[in-house]
Amino acid sequence: MSLDVESRSEPSPSEPPGTSTGSSPGAGAEAAAAGVAAGGARSAAKESLEDYTLRFAPRSYRQWGPGVVATSALGGIAYLADFSIGANIGMAHGTTNALLGILVAAVIIFVTGLPLAYYAARYNLDLDLITRGSGFGYYGSIITNVIFATFTFILFALEGSIMAQGLELGLGIPKPVGYAIATIIVIPLVIYGMKSLARVQVWTTPLWLVLMVIPVGYLVVSDPSSVGEFLDYRGENGQGPSFAAVMLAAGVCLSLIAQIAEQIDYLRFMPPKTAENRVAWWRAVILAGPGWVVFGAAKQITGLFITVYLIARLDPAASATANEPVHQFLGVYQHMMPGWLAMVLAVVLVVISQIKINVTNAYSGSLAWTNSFTRVTRTYPGRLVFVGVNLAIALTLMELNMFDFLNTVLSFYANCAMAWIVTVATDIVVNKHVLGLSPKVPEFRRGMLHNWNPVGLVSLGLSAGISIAMFFGAFGPGIAPFSPIFAVLIALVATPVTAIATRGRYYLRRTDDGIELPYTDADGNPSDELLTCHVTGLDFERPDMLRSNEPGPDGEVQYISSLALATDRTGRYVLPAQP
Repeated sequence: MSLDVESRSEPSPSEPPGTSTGSSPGAGAEAAAAGVAAGGARSAAKESLEDYTLRFAPRSYRQWGPGVVATSALGGIAYLADFSIGANIGMAHGTTNALLGILVAAVIIFVTGLPLAYYAARYNLDLDLITRGSGFGYYGSIITNVIFATFTFILFALEGSIMAQGLELGLGIPKPVGYAIATIIVIPLVIYGMKSLARVQVWTTPLWLVLMVIPVGYLVVSDPSSVGEFLDYRGENGQGPSFAAVMLAAGVCLSLIAQIAEQIDYLRFMPPKTAENRVAWWRAVILAGPGWVVFGAAKQITGLFITVYLIARLDPAASATANEPVHQFLGVYQHMMPGWLAMVLAVVLVVISQIKINVTNAYSGSLAWTNSFTRVTRTYPGRLVFVGVNLAIALTLMELNMFDFLNTVLSFYANCAMAWIVTVATDIVVNKHVLGLSPKVPEFRRGMLHNWNPVGLVSLGLSAGISIAMFFGAFGPGIAPFSPIFAVLIALVATPVTAIATRGRYYLRRTDDGIELPYTDADGNPSDELLTCHVTGLDFERPDMLRSNEPGPDGEVQYISSLALATDRTGRYVLPAQP
């Protein structure tokens, strides 16, 4: 299917429509500010590079079928950190505790990810836009954006470190140089957003699957006794079944709960859901949304399985590098083929996996940083600026050898990520559909939302704050392992309780956006009716638009896009709040 999209001409007036110069200094300043807003909005509307950073993905751009979107989204979970995570928690707590921890984490991630994936695919919004209207407010979701951006550069650093390990082992490239290569190699691929990413993910997935699945299958078939050894493994300390150990293992795995936000960065490009495509649509949403955790859990188990095999069959000293995926797959490949070919394929697998996930990390991180920066400063610097920012942070973490502190970093981060994801999921399921206190159709536009909503902020603050204090032993060492579970439980309770206490008053600043055209079509999908933004002169689809507070020259109604509002410093176009 073609990945080309309809191009729309951009006006090039000497002065943005809807602005005028006045004789007073104040009027001139307002006109200048309006001109800046128009210029920023036009920059953000350049589809080829900006990829709908600040707004919903319009139907005119969403030309992919459900299968292509799902395949692209699942390509982003090719990361090898799962193999390291499985190895680390297994070596620390034994197979039984690790398997139970992986299961606990997978269930929580799937259940919380399903409503988020549905809302993203149905309303074509990324998780930041969903978060705004699900308890956090227009500015409140900046906090969660920073949490997500942190996830992208942590995971980028982990994957870049794994690639550098492969380059050092296979080609003798020093790790510091390998870190730089792992960072630079993704830049050309991530520049053009979804167009480029879809091609990369679709074309590399078959080779990645062959390199990863066949060797492990061969190992199980050729040496069935390895399964029994795997199940009997008790870790470095000979630890038996333990609830605390299960929770510690689950805490590490739960750090990946924020992966749903990266899946959503693809799912927002799903085509409209209709009677004809509903089965394929739902299959794609479930598989590529919360379904990612099924593949992730399988990789964690596989990483532990290979690690146990290497330690038991080759050399107990192999535990020093058994958590490094390149050593894991090299050990398996060597049973199947000559050493030189095993080395080549191990390095190829590591490089392909790193590219597949890190183009997503760089892309998603750039969206999160850009969105937050623009809302705070009302200035749009361009998404590519923050591609560089995210990569610079990730490279710094790699050079600081973050890989050696994998368990600690992920366990700490899990508390923040769960507080955010569980709060939003609870708002969607409970506050929107059970209590009816939160608007069912997600709202993201400036002027429609309050700037801050205590529902999400209180829940996030309590959940993350208390669970992090527990993690660092504030309530005693016996309670510390259970911090992830407390993070989930606190968010589940605090979200509806705060909504009830505030009676849902802080969700919507307005219930009417001033446009008579319906927001959705007959199938319940966001409408594709076009309206012209009087500030930028560009056409936008109905869900992106609001009535402007500034009438036309003859008093007629004018419309303004969410892009123009996001970069407007004057506030002159924002409709007044409704009583």
